[in-house]
Amino acid sequence: MLQDPMDFEWSYWIEWGRERILWLLAGHLLVSQVSRLLLEKYKPWCLMVYGMAACWSLLGIKGFAVILLHASISFAVAQFQLSLLTWLCSLILLSTLRIPAVEEAKRKWYDTENEYYLLLFTVSVRCLFCTSFSLEYCWHGRGQKSSHSFLWMLAYVFYYPMFHNGPLMNFDEFSKQMRRQEAFSLKTNLSILIVGIIRIFFWWCLAELMIHLMYIHALYSSAPPLEAASYWALGGLALAQVLFFYVKYLVLYGVPALLLQMDGLKPPPLPCCVSLMHSFTKMWRSFDVGLHRFLVRYIYVPMGGSQSSLLGTLFSTAFTFAFVSYWHGGQSYLWYWGALNWLGVIVENSVTRLLSISLNQDLI
Repeated sequence: MLQDPMDFEWSYWIEWGRERILWLLAGHLLVSQVSRLLLEKYKPWCLMVYGMAACWSLLGIKGFAVILLHASISFAVAQFQLSLLTWLCSLILLSTLRIPAVEEAKRKWYDTENEYYLLLFTVSVRCLFCTSFSLEYCWHGRGQKSSHSFLWMLAYVFYYPMFHNGPLMNFDEFSKQMRRQEAFSLKTNLSILIVGIIRIFFWWCLAELMIHLMYIHALYSSAPPLEAASYWALGGLALAQVLFFYVKYLVLYGVPALLLQMDGLKPPPLPCCVSLMHSFTKMWRSFDVGLHRFLVRYIYVPMGGSQSSLLGTLFSTAFTFAFVSYWHGGQSYLWYWGALNWLGVIVENSVTRLLSISLNQDLI
C-alpha cells in the first residue's frame, strides 16, 4: 500500500533514523550505561566525547566545526555577562543560517540536500542550547565557573539524544540532573527500556497507519478536493492533521526522552493529546514543554511577563511569538501563524481577567 509522502518531517526523520541516527543513539545508550556502571563521576565527559564523535561522523568535519564555532562564539560573548549582548549574538548566529551565500557554501559540503538539511536543523536547535547556556552564565556570574565552564557547555551542546531535533532542556535543569549521582540498577533500566520501546513502537505503528490510510497531507496539497469539501469535512481534516502531528512527536520526542531516562535524567513531558486541549495557552504550555520552558525563562519573564502592565504583557507575549516565528524559519506564513497564536493567547487571557472580576463571577 502506498503511503502519503507529503509530510516532509516524518519521512525525513524516519529515513535518517533507519540509516544512521538510530544506530548512533544505540551507541550513546551503550556508552551511557557503561559509564554509569563503571565511571559515574566521568559520565558527562564520556557522553560529551561520544556526542562529538557522532556529530563528526554524521555531519563531517565541516559541520562539526560550524557547531563548535557557534558554541565558542556564544561562550566568548557570554564572558561580558550582558543578557542583551548574548541575545544579539544568538540572533546574529541564527540569521547566518538564512544568508544565501552561506547556504550555497554549506550545500557544497554534502552530496545530497538531505545531508545539508540535517546540518541546518541541527544548528538551529544548537542555537537554542547555546543561548540557554550563555544566559545562565550571565545570570550566575563568574563565581560559578566550575559549573558554567566551556567544558560543561560542550557537554550540554553535544549531548546526543537531543542533538538533531530536541526536545529542548534548559542548561540549569540539564547540569543539575547530570551532576546528580544516583544508585544504578541495570535491571530497573532494562525494564524502563523494554516498556519504552514497546510504547514508541506502538506510536510509530499508529503514525504509519495514518500515513498509509488517511492521506491527510496529500489532500492538503491539492486545492480541488479542499474546495469541494464541506465545512464539516474541512474541520475533520484539520483535526486529523493535528492528531497526526501529535502522534508524530510522540515518536520524535519519545525516543530521546527514553534515552534521557536511561541516562538518569528527567526529560520534558511528552506532548499532551491535542483532543484534550481547548485553548491556545494550554496548547503552548503542554505540547512542546521544553520549548515553552525556554521561552518563559529566557524571553517572557525577563521582559516583564504577566507581572507587568497590560501593555508590558502584550509586548512580552508578542516578542516571544516573534522569536518562535523567526526561529522556525521566518517565512511569511510563520509570521501569520505566530500573530494568530499571539492573538488567541491575548483574547483568552483578557477574557480570563474579565471573568475573574467579582461582579462578573456573581453574575455567572
